[in-house]
Amino acid sequence: MRSNSSRRSAFSLVEIMTVVGIIAFLAAIAVPNMLRSRAKAQAAVCIDNLRQLDSAKAQWAFEFKKVDTDTLSMSDLTPYLRNGVMLVCPANGAYAVTVVSESPSCTVAGHTL
Repeated sequence: MRSNSSRRSAFSLVEIMTVVGIIAFLAAIAVPNMLRSRAKAQAAVCIDNLRQLDSAKAQWAFEFKKVDTDTLSMSDLTPYLRNGVMLVCPANGAYAVTVVSESPSCTVAGHTL
């Protein structure tokens, strides 16, 4: 004795809308946290780059017997950086070095050594 009625199971519109609502809620929570984490990571990389520039500046000044008031350029530091590659701020900032006595700086606010 078999039943001839075929029963189709599918999701109702209410169930689908509930799942979409839950996913939207989770995304609303996750996206701001992800953006905040990204900004913190960029700042950490930039500060590490500034430390490397400061170290390269100190090596350059020591090797060429420079005093605190001597000026330098970014091209002077290139040989003292890893693989001779100029460092770039991940937040699209620009690095500046002026004199031996000053720390390198970045144009992005909050990226300071």
